[in-house]
Amino acid sequence: MPLTLTKGRARERLASRRSPTRIPDSHVTNAVTVTAGTSVAGADRLLTTKDAADVLRLSTSWLAKARMRGDGPPYVKLGGSIRYLESTFVRWMKVHQRLSTSEQ
Repeated sequence: MPLTLTKGRARERLASRRSPTRIPDSHVTNAVTVTAGTSVAGADRLLTTKDAADVLRLSTSWLAKARMRGDGPPYVKLGGSIRYLESTFVRWMKVHQRLSTSEQ
């Protein structure tokens, strides 16, 4: 089942309003169609703030504060929505791994 990623719109909202197989081109701008489970150059799974908070087991407000401080995971702002590219998010988590409490 193909997913449609659009600039400025949440994939989940589009999926709930439209057919899960294809969204008419008249309603979508800058769309990339990706078959579930595959990767296309430049296409990556997008995590919502809630998804990212669930993975980190932190609150969404922690992520919002981390965005303001500039020390949280890198994010993308599409329209008014904040999204985290899954590969960048995982890379950020790996960079922040520690072996000891004395590490900086």
